[in-house]
Amino acid sequence: MAKPLEGIRVLELANFIAGPFAGTLLADMGADVIKIEPPKGDMARATPPKRNGESVSFMALNRNKRSMVLDLKQPEAREALLKLAATSDAVIEAYRPGALDKMGVGSEAMKAANPRIVYAAVSGFGQTGPYRRRAGVNLIAEAFSGVLSVNGHPGEMPLRPGVQTADVFGAMFTTYSVLCGLLGAARLGEGRIADISLVESSIAAAAWEAAEYLETSKVPQPMGNKHRLTAPYQLFETKDKRYIAIGAPNDALFKQMMIALGLPQIGTDARFEAYAARKTNEDALLAIVEPHLRTMTCGEIEARLSEVGVPCARANNFEEVFSDPHMVERQMAMEVDHPALGRIRVARNPVLFDHDGPGTPLPAPLLGQHSAEILSSLGYSEGQIAEMASKGATNAAT
Repeated sequence: MAKPLEGIRVLELANFIAGPFAGTLLADMGADVIKIEPPKGDMARATPPKRNGESVSFMALNRNKRSMVLDLKQPEAREALLKLAATSDAVIEAYRPGALDKMGVGSEAMKAANPRIVYAAVSGFGQTGPYRRRAGVNLIAEAFSGVLSVNGHPGEMPLRPGVQTADVFGAMFTTYSVLCGLLGAARLGEGRIADISLVESSIAAAAWEAAEYLETSKVPQPMGNKHRLTAPYQLFETKDKRYIAIGAPNDALFKQMMIALGLPQIGTDARFEAYAARKTNEDALLAIVEPHLRTMTCGEIEARLSEVGVPCARANNFEEVFSDPHMVERQMAMEVDHPALGRIRVARNPVLFDHDGPGTPLPAPLLGQHSAEILSSLGYSEGQIAEMASKGATNAAT
C-alpha cells in the first residue's frame, strides 16, 4: 500500500510558517516535498529554541521534506529550478508578489516548463491590488483582516491570539488549493495558478463575524470570553483558581448543565429556558452561574459535567496537554531521530488513517542536505554539481 500522495512532487519556496506548514501537510501524506532554500536557508532556521545549532521550531514545520540549496540570483540555479519544475506536480511559494517573476522563475515560467503544474502563491495581501507588495506577516494579517478587533475585552487594546492564526489559516487554504489543483490536473490535464492571501484567509475564517457585518452593517465588537451567539459558552474561574471552558449550545445541554451543577431551577427559568433568551439575558445568567462555579474545584466541575455529556475542559497548559492520558494513549507526541539533534519529541500530524497515513515522521532536513542527490536525479554530473557549488549556486555535495 502507499500513502495518498506518494508519487506527487511538490516544490516549496517559502519561509517561516504558512508555506512550509502547507508543504509539511502534503509531505506527511506521502508527497515528495523538495524545500528550495537560499544559501542561508529558511529564516525559521534561526528561530529559538535551538539545540546543537538547529532550530526546534524549524524542525516542527519541516518534517518529511528534502532540502535543496539554490541561489536564485544565479542563472545556473534558476535553470536547475525550471528543470525541477518540469518533473514536479506542484509549487508552493511565499515570496513577495512579483519577485520570482522578475527572476524568470515565477508562475508563467513554471507553467511554460510544465503546463500541468499547480502553482500556489501565498502572500500577505495577495498577488493583485494596491497592497500586493506590502509586507504582510502573521500579526499584520491578523490586524488588517479585522480578526484582532474582536479579540480581547470591550474597550481595551485588542489581544493577539496566542498561536499564529493567519499563517495557519493561510497554510490550510494553500494546502486546499494544491489538492484541488492536483485533482483538476489529473481530471482535466491542465494546471492552475492559485493566489492565497493571509488577510483573506483570516477573513474567511471569521465566518460569523463577517456574516454579521455584511448582513446588518453593525461592526462586531470584542466580547472577552463570551460567545457571539450563545450562552453560556466561555471560560469560568473555579475555587482552586483554575479556568474551565464550558459550552452548552442547546436547550437540553443547558438543562443538564444546571442539574449537574446543583442549579436545577435555573434550567427551567423562563429567562433562560430557550437558546435566544439565554443570550438576551446573559448578564443575569452569569450573575448566578459565575459565583456558584467559584465555590467548586475545576476537577469537580469537569467530572460532573462530563458525566452528563456537557462539553467542558479545563484550560490546560502544554505540559498538561502532552501528559494527559488521552493524549498519551493517542501518541500525540512522537519521538524521531534527527542527525544533529539526536532523539527528539515532536507533535504528530492530527489526522489518523486506518492505514498508510502520516505515521512516524522523518526529521526536518539539514540545510541543503539533498542538493547533490536532487541535482544528480536531474542529470547533473558530479563535476557540474561541484562547479555550481563553487559558484555558490548550490551548496557543496554532502
